[in-house]
Amino acid sequence: MTHSDAIQATIPSPIPIERYMEVRSSSGPSFSHDGKTMYFLSTITGMNQVWALSEGRPWPVQLTFFSDRVMAVSACPTGDVLIINGDNGGSENAQLYLTDSTGVSVQDLTGDPAHIHNFGSWSPDGRSFSYTSNRRDGRAFDVYLYNMDTNTHRPVHQSDHTNRSGRFHPSGKSILVSRHYSNLNNDLFLVDIETGEMRLLTPHESEASFTRAQFSQDGAYLYVLSDLDSEFTRVARISLDNLSLTWITDDKWDAENLVLSSDGRYLAFSKNEDGTSKLYVLEVLEQDAAHDVPEWSAVAGLPALPAGVVAEVRFARDKSRLALTLSTPSAGIDIWTLNLSDKALSRTTFAAASGVPQTAFAAPELIHYPSFDGLSIPAYYYRPQHSDGPYSVVVYVHGGPESQSRNGFNPVVQYFVNQGYAVLVPNVRGSSGYGRTYVHLDDVRKRMDSVHDLASSVDWLVQEGNARKDAIAVMGGSYGGFMVLAAVTHYPDLWAAGVDIVGIANLRTFMENTSPYRRHLRECEYGTVEQDGAFFDEISPIHHVDKIQAPMIVIHGANDPRVPVGEAEQIVGALESRQHPVQYLRFEDEGHGVVKLTNRIRAYGQIARFLEQHLSTLKNQ
Repeated sequence: MTHSDAIQATIPSPIPIERYMEVRSSSGPSFSHDGKTMYFLSTITGMNQVWALSEGRPWPVQLTFFSDRVMAVSACPTGDVLIINGDNGGSENAQLYLTDSTGVSVQDLTGDPAHIHNFGSWSPDGRSFSYTSNRRDGRAFDVYLYNMDTNTHRPVHQSDHTNRSGRFHPSGKSILVSRHYSNLNNDLFLVDIETGEMRLLTPHESEASFTRAQFSQDGAYLYVLSDLDSEFTRVARISLDNLSLTWITDDKWDAENLVLSSDGRYLAFSKNEDGTSKLYVLEVLEQDAAHDVPEWSAVAGLPALPAGVVAEVRFARDKSRLALTLSTPSAGIDIWTLNLSDKALSRTTFAAASGVPQTAFAAPELIHYPSFDGLSIPAYYYRPQHSDGPYSVVVYVHGGPESQSRNGFNPVVQYFVNQGYAVLVPNVRGSSGYGRTYVHLDDVRKRMDSVHDLASSVDWLVQEGNARKDAIAVMGGSYGGFMVLAAVTHYPDLWAAGVDIVGIANLRTFMENTSPYRRHLRECEYGTVEQDGAFFDEISPIHHVDKIQAPMIVIHGANDPRVPVGEAEQIVGALESRQHPVQYLRFEDEGHGVVKLTNRIRAYGQIARFLEQHLSTLKNQ
């Protein structure tokens, strides 16, 4: 036996949960003003902090050493300054911090941990930046301007709405403001910085979204992603002269991650094609003097991305390089760079190349199964690499509900597959990514149709997925936690175990107690207590606890602003009063999810032992 063989023989198989939780990630690139340094977030130390990778350096340098996560970083376009967003204990009450490229001195610009402060954008001259905050009344978000020269905060726009700050006009005299009526419906306004005068740019009657908006170099046009009168989100151009809208992409699959190079030459975006991202780059065609409306042509010869999900796209200052966050089942979450000059694609960070051998990662199969009414439900199915089955199965449900499980990297899913479980990740009705009609199929009184979709997945698993009918668990977080609780109460015979992470047990108390700034955004999806309270009571899992047969594990963060921890306390108390088997983990330093590495190891380690006990999975030998 060689030395390497001996080492391989000592590597445990299957791989323990700790190793999967320790797989790191890099994301959120932002380029310095001279383009020589890329700032990004990474969990190299166990939790997101800011790192810097400079030209000529083979290894990044850590800039921030906060005791809690960093949520975002943005580099000034004209100087050696960074703005950092971060919160404490999962509260989501983000604060704004100012630092430079050394990270040695960090200044808290907001100092108000009771409220949220979200960075907006830098002014063209880099002397000020915008942000939004709910500090006026806790509910509405106003737009503020911070002046770097005078160290002062000034309100630019105040109203009783959920406003989000967008980009500055190239003139520096006005700024985009997005006003949100729901998660799927908003308007864009151009606000004069000095007078506060507002101009509506997106008049519309029916529901429509306008996101990722940015100005052309001359300020004459606005490029946006929109689903106005469309089934999917498309790239569009709005003339600021007459507000006419011109479509640039067709109405098939959602366009995402729109970005325009600073010289206006390139327009880049990705498309979510059945859960997998495809990158597109368009180049502006030369225009004659009589025709100043830009036309675009696709850049040919671009290399294909590894199969996965693009999360962010950013142009470097040299305008010919694109940095993007790419999440793939085979390589984790890291930043990649595309050079448009020579069409070369390369991996820039390697945070995910640790923890677990990449040969252990499994790629999913895209499947579709019929639900109770014949609707085809898309799902990803992961099968163990070294087992012929029949399998014990974890049905893993995403949150949202206006969200989507995609072809990216999930260390929890990869762990289960390595342990010998199959994992089904469905996109039940109400998921995004499949068009306007599909995302609204679970609204308000249609809520339980999506739970029925989960029940229908069991039929496919047993008939087509080589699954053990008596060893199927359901697991999910946030709204996915509600789906777990709804599944085990309304379809109790199907599940061998249930895993509820920060889930909703009682729709009435959830809507009453969720943070005030979120409530109106959720009412379009769930309904209101006043009009739909009786229906909430009819379907809420807390009122059907006596039907639960599956043993349960419940995990929640005490600081959760979205789904208050009282939801977990309700369901755990009701189960314990009936002497039903339930395990409960409450984290005092977490919010809506489990972020800190030590907590993740504890939480998912306990889930692993729980499922091992109740599913009796077939292990890899």
